[in-house]
Amino acid sequence: MDAAVIEVLRQAVSQDPDVLKSAEQTLKQWETQQGFYIALYNVLSNHSLAVEVRWIAIVYLKIGVERYWRKNAPNSIEDSEKEFLRQHLLRNFEEPVNPLAVQLAILISKIARYDCPKEWSTLVPTLLEIIRRENSLAQRQALLTLHYVVKALASKRLADGQRLFRELTATMFNFILNLWNTYTESFLIMASNGADVNQIQEALEKALLLLRILRQLIVNGFSKPSESQDAMLFLKVVFERTRTCLECRKTLASRGVQMDACDKFIIHLTKVLIGVLETHPFCYVELIPTSLEFSVFYCFTEAGQALTFEKFIIQCLNLTKHILLSTYYRPAKVSEETKDPLVLRACQLKQEFFTPDILTEICSRLVTHYFILTPTDLEMWDTHPESFIVDDGGESWKYSLRPCTESLFLAIFHQFRDVLASVLVDLMKQHHQPVDPNNLHAILVKDAVYRAVGLAAFDLYDEVNFDQWFSTTLKEELKVRSNNYRIIRRRVCWLIGQWTNIKLSTGLRPELYKVMIEALNPEEDLGVRLAASNALKLAIDDFQFNPEEFSHFLEPVFSLLFALLKEVNECDTKMHVLYVLSFIIERVGSGIKPHVGALSLYLPELWQRSEVYNMLRCAIVSTLIQLEKALGSESAILEPLVVGVVALSCDVNQEGHVYLVEEGLELWLALLENAPAPTPAIMDLFRNMPALLDKSTENLRICLYIIQAYVLLNPQDFFTYRGSMVIETLKTLLSDLRADGRVMALRLFEMCLRASPQQGAELIKPILLKIFESVYNGEEYPMVMTMNLSIVARVLLGSRDIFVQVISDLAQNIGTETREEVVLGKMIYKWINGMPLVSQTERRKLLALALCFLLGANSPPTVLEYFSHIIANIVETLNDITKYDNMGYPVDTLMMTDQPSPSQYEDVDYETEHAQRQKRLAFSDPVHSISLKDTLQSQLIMLRSIVGDNQFDQLMLTLNSEIDEQLKDYISL
Repeated sequence: MDAAVIEVLRQAVSQDPDVLKSAEQTLKQWETQQGFYIALYNVLSNHSLAVEVRWIAIVYLKIGVERYWRKNAPNSIEDSEKEFLRQHLLRNFEEPVNPLAVQLAILISKIARYDCPKEWSTLVPTLLEIIRRENSLAQRQALLTLHYVVKALASKRLADGQRLFRELTATMFNFILNLWNTYTESFLIMASNGADVNQIQEALEKALLLLRILRQLIVNGFSKPSESQDAMLFLKVVFERTRTCLECRKTLASRGVQMDACDKFIIHLTKVLIGVLETHPFCYVELIPTSLEFSVFYCFTEAGQALTFEKFIIQCLNLTKHILLSTYYRPAKVSEETKDPLVLRACQLKQEFFTPDILTEICSRLVTHYFILTPTDLEMWDTHPESFIVDDGGESWKYSLRPCTESLFLAIFHQFRDVLASVLVDLMKQHHQPVDPNNLHAILVKDAVYRAVGLAAFDLYDEVNFDQWFSTTLKEELKVRSNNYRIIRRRVCWLIGQWTNIKLSTGLRPELYKVMIEALNPEEDLGVRLAASNALKLAIDDFQFNPEEFSHFLEPVFSLLFALLKEVNECDTKMHVLYVLSFIIERVGSGIKPHVGALSLYLPELWQRSEVYNMLRCAIVSTLIQLEKALGSESAILEPLVVGVVALSCDVNQEGHVYLVEEGLELWLALLENAPAPTPAIMDLFRNMPALLDKSTENLRICLYIIQAYVLLNPQDFFTYRGSMVIETLKTLLSDLRADGRVMALRLFEMCLRASPQQGAELIKPILLKIFESVYNGEEYPMVMTMNLSIVARVLLGSRDIFVQVISDLAQNIGTETREEVVLGKMIYKWINGMPLVSQTERRKLLALALCFLLGANSPPTVLEYFSHIIANIVETLNDITKYDNMGYPVDTLMMTDQPSPSQYEDVDYETEHAQRQKRLAFSDPVHSISLKDTLQSQLIMLRSIVGDNQFDQLMLTLNSEIDEQLKDYISL
């Protein structure tokens, strides 16, 4: 097989697409054939073959291990083939091509995760044996393999896997630690003696691999590292090794030798500390002072900073932040109930270290050293302003200096506010006056101080009179037009945004809007304008925001932001500005109508240009949602664009739909809710719905809302052309849904019955049997039971023939001996027992109305068996829904007259066309159009005429005396 496999693998690296495709298909077929993976191993171990062919062989071996190595996997690899691979892979440790060596190590680690140590007990001992040998190439590859194996075994999270990893750690930690010390010493000696760079590099690479292994072992291989002398010794050595390596790095640099591996080695030493601190916080307690002294020396002293580099500083600052923020070390945890001496000790050590002098020094240096914009920052502002302005989000504090320093500043300021507030206020007083526009250093320091005051705004609430500061200094600084002063203008806009919702009087809001309008001027620097746009967004995002007050500024704000949107080029910046515009539209609502013309003309162009930027398209969809809601029925002008956007966003065959579908569905619903009438384009969108329902239940709720909106928008079209597909899909889905999902689907079915009782019943007929059966068996979830009963009641009220047919079908389904009367009787029993659990008065009245109709003509004798219970439920419902007018006459509170605004809807603002349609539907609903009291009276009169006076009087005697008395309050017979 080897020759055939080699040939196909050669074809698999071909540049000819047809040859490549054919080879991939062949390899796919071979994946499950016995002997295929042995053949692949033979290829990768044959050094005479081309590297790319061997590369493809190892790629397919890895795929095979992932798919077919597990014993319970379909088409799993034979045990004999697995054993061959395990044996031979342990003989292949002299791979000269480094990328292939890495892939081999990863392959072995993937197998080890399944088989080590139970099925592959020889793996780790063999690797350790090779590491002890003098063969440099084999030793390096064995170390590389051990690193990946340890990493794979450390990732196991089940208790048994973690226990085995701890046992493995116990057997090898001391050996790896000693070897690491040896290679680290070797690297340091060779570096200081000026040895050959290649020799230094080789020793350092092996030391780095050993350090990576040690990190996994100490973080994941000990339940308590503090109980192991070796582990604690290693942690203490880390600090010393870091110091020595930093000095060594400086020595190498002075000789013109730059070693990336040296930087990686130093960074990895700090990762060891952070890893143990996060995983074993109580074992780290006694290392807190050393860690803090170490970090403060290198980050906040001149001598220390001379030895460092940016990534190392980030790691040290993050180490300090982790100690500050650890939930196990927080002072808040120290109370009378705190018994754990380690928690008390950690807090004591922190308090002892962070003296007022140290805190003052850290805070001052963070602000006046780390917060100052660098020449690189200013160059980027000049050349790529949009990239410079974009905020680093997410977890960028882990790897980027600017967010890292801000994150530490906030952590330390929040915990030591009492000490640091005065320090920052003093800095602010020193730098709050305007400075010489030509003095760039003074401007940069002032910018840094303002940045700190903005970040700590919440903690400085009582220390700063922001109203006064805004009204005097800050407003004036925005008027200084020097190019250098743009740095301050941008920072002032940002600062105002930070403080607005914390401490700015409502009376100053109009003034804020004015200064932001000036800062948005197209002649202003782009960085300043973007900061102003964000400050405006923050000012508007406030519970005290007054749309009426803002309306005077709406026109200039909107047109300036729109001009900014058109001017910026980067996807992220466009998203940011669009988000601000969208937010303004949301807050001012229909007040935006006069100002959206230009935006609605520009959005189609932006949509076309953003084809490859899915997140920008998401922002466009979100803006369209707000526009639809703000414009109401006037949003018809947007219909061509909105329909196109919805069609693409909600089409599961489109590549970008996974990013857009959520917002796309919201836009679809907004379109339907604001459409005055159905149009062919809107109706045609429904073609996307079947696939959406089939795809998943993630968006089921909004899909059902959309379908309900279609039912109301064009019931005739829905019942004729579109409804049957929806019902069939939901019929298959219903049994798989949880209770809340079933309730949503049942509400849709009820909407169909409300929109057209006869057509609706015909449409949902395929699913009625399941609903009736659920009532017959007794549904356990109250809301599902309520909805099932509501649907049964509506079918009885609106389509008695279908009701009878479904009862008949249910009787046949249950068994040949069961008669329809028996089925109906049991359903009535479940019905009258379930009614007291129905909480909404509208639904109780609906069920009571249907019970009234059961008492009329054509009802089987079984109904009368439950006469007293039926009347009791109806009377109790009447008690709930009846109030007495001034004349003492009972009035059904759920009845709607044909007045334009019925009393129960007076406070509702009908903003959408959909709401108007719902209102019209409510007027025709039996619950709001039929009197329960009058219906009961007419049905009882009819019942008396059917059964005769004698039997009727006998039925009335079965009533509870209390119910009998209450019944006389409502009817007279």
